[in-house]
Amino acid sequence: MDPNPIVRELINKTFRELAEPKKPIPRSRVATTTNGYIHLIAWSNAQLLRILIRKFTDTFPKSEYRLKAQLDDAARSIIANIEEGFARPTTSEYLTFLGYSEASLIEVKGDIERCLQDGFFLSKSHSCLAEIGIHLSKWHEAIKQSVISKPLDSKGNYRNLEEDRGYVRENNIFSPSPSRPEQSRRIKSFKFLYSPVDDFQAQSFTYEIFIELINKTRWHLKRLVISLENKLDSDRKSYQVEKARVRGNTQWRR
Repeated sequence: MDPNPIVRELINKTFRELAEPKKPIPRSRVATTTNGYIHLIAWSNAQLLRILIRKFTDTFPKSEYRLKAQLDDAARSIIANIEEGFARPTTSEYLTFLGYSEASLIEVKGDIERCLQDGFFLSKSHSCLAEIGIHLSKWHEAIKQSVISKPLDSKGNYRNLEEDRGYVRENNIFSPSPSRPEQSRRIKSFKFLYSPVDDFQAQSFTYEIFIELINKTRWHLKRLVISLENKLDSDRKSYQVEKARVRGNTQWRR
């Protein structure tokens, strides 16, 4: 006696589900290491933008502490989201965090435009990164080395990172501490061993330099997004083809 049609349909559904191929895990990592993002041009450009933003906001008057904090945080967010997205297990999650990164980049661009309007720096026609000696390909190599370098000794000296004792900061001037002359909290600026960035002077800032770097960073972010979307689409198509093949085989056996 044939079973109830509803029961038969449930049985067939169970068999179909068991025969379904497993959904592929999208794998779109550019390196097998946890810090493989250092090979991304978008990441190295964003690092440079963050550093220049920090140098720029250090010139703000104290009354602009909120703008400084917002700009610094937004610039940091661009990099942090690239790094966190890279560590995510799926391509779709990676794309989500790259979206956050691009949104922070747009926020930085808006603040830079308002800084021009408010007179924090000037617009200088034809000024560019190359004019101040910064070449992004050379910078890319320098920032990679700063990440993969190892501590020089057990005390934690890292490249040119040094700690000076016996000084306190007042009005951006360091002087001996009256209470603890033998100790201090000051740490010198980290050196990337790339002089155009290490020795960058505040008077070199122009609106055009920031916009050039922002636009180049966004372009590389978009290229990365497109490549990941293509990978995700390819994974989905492969899954659909395999799904159709399994279903065809199941129907043929019947």
